[in-house]
Amino acid sequence: MTSPASQSDEILESSRRALRNVRMPPIGTKSMALRRAHFWGKVSKAALAVGAVLVGAGIVGAIIDGIGFWGVMITGLVGAAAAYVLLRYPQMPMPTTESLRQTDLGTLAGKTEIWLESQRPALPAPAVTVMQDIGIRLDQLAPQLQTLDDNDPAAREVRKLVGEHLPELINGYKRIPDSLKRKEHGGKTPEQQLLDGLKLIDREIETMTGQISRGELDKLAVRGRYLELKYDTDAAQ
Repeated sequence: MTSPASQSDEILESSRRALRNVRMPPIGTKSMALRRAHFWGKVSKAALAVGAVLVGAGIVGAIIDGIGFWGVMITGLVGAAAAYVLLRYPQMPMPTTESLRQTDLGTLAGKTEIWLESQRPALPAPAVTVMQDIGIRLDQLAPQLQTLDDNDPAAREVRKLVGEHLPELINGYKRIPDSLKRKEHGGKTPEQQLLDGLKLIDREIETMTGQISRGELDKLAVRGRYLELKYDTDAAQ
């Protein structure tokens, strides 16, 4: 049974991780681009809504020969309310492990970065550092993905790496009780296994990026098989 002191330590550690995530910058430029696009999309909708309210008020005023003081006040309140609602909603949809498997190649890198950023509070500091490196790799991979068709074997291997292996690695670590994350199992602690797995994925993204840029798409299938065998070996330890 977990002691009160141990529970308090876990709560404090969780709070520190959450605070660290708020303070940390995005891990890549593609996630920033998606957030900017979502924000400016809402700004455009809000501007159109306010414009429609003003045009509507102008038409009513022309019909009834002016809307008067209260008409102006109501128009202002309706315009402000419309702008507030459209700037606040809808919130940007957060990627999930399921949606990453189906995300189009054009936004896969950015949405993977957003998903990784949301995982930072649950991860140890060394793993977060490696995730920053993965963000850089994803930025480098994104232009290469534009050259692929969704049905290309290379596209499937990339999607498998960042849409399956990466989330499975992190989610598997998160399912382990905090009290066991620093205890050795098979010669390594879960934290070290997570760190090693993230480093492996970081290297694989770099390798895939180079292979796609050089047109060596047939080699990606070999790399994908290697990664599957690597994970099977680690799971058996």
